[in-house]
Amino acid sequence: MKKYIFTFSLFFLCALSIAQTYERKVFVSPQTGDTLKYRLLTPQSEKKQKKYPLVLFLHGAGERGSDNEAQLKHCTGAFLNPVNRDKFPAYVLVPQCPKGVWWAFRPGDQAQETFPASYEISPLLSDVKALLDCYIARPDIDPSRVYIVGISMGGMATFDMVCRFPEVFAAAIPICGGVNPVRLSAAKNVKMRIYHGDSDTIVPVKYSREAYQALKKCGGKVEYIEFVGCDHDSWNPAFNTPGFMDWIFSQKK
Repeated sequence: MKKYIFTFSLFFLCALSIAQTYERKVFVSPQTGDTLKYRLLTPQSEKKQKKYPLVLFLHGAGERGSDNEAQLKHCTGAFLNPVNRDKFPAYVLVPQCPKGVWWAFRPGDQAQETFPASYEISPLLSDVKALLDCYIARPDIDPSRVYIVGISMGGMATFDMVCRFPEVFAAAIPICGGVNPVRLSAAKNVKMRIYHGDSDTIVPVKYSREAYQALKKCGGKVEYIEFVGCDHDSWNPAFNTPGFMDWIFSQKK
């Protein structure tokens, strides 16, 4: 019982530390007037006239809500590792998707076993792009080092974003996501690392396999890492892959 209490207390303190370090923000789109809640991590020691990389992290369906906190549940703590903060100072944007909607899809856009080849960008992802553009325009952001990482529903949105705006991103990491492979030729110049568990019971592993094969066929700069026996939470071994941070922060347009 004491061990359980200690473990729970440690988890609570870690979650509290993450929530306190990522600053609460609300973005109002100048185009639509929509509001988007998000969290922001800034470099630990910002230097004047220095340009920093920018990471956009898109969470999964389980972290949807309006508390501007649940989206920090998975993976965002990795950017707080003191070694990573020293070695890879960066801005990290973590918006939150409201309940009942998807990052990339309007109602009916996503079928259970397939993805449409062409569809209009969702209003929510338009707001995310507007938020991203505001940060890219800042003098302390390096526009040649803008990265996108997404898990599950966020992995699907990662694919969607790089297909729509390949000129924006130096690199992308979609984890247990999916996309219609015919769209990927548009993103062939974005360096990608795709991760998936081969035993995923939520998002079929065939989605990532097909994406990898399509990118290779069109000359894309892509790597694919598949975890044997791993179910849907492949973001855990992905973020713990040796060199995960080194790879993404070494990419440049």
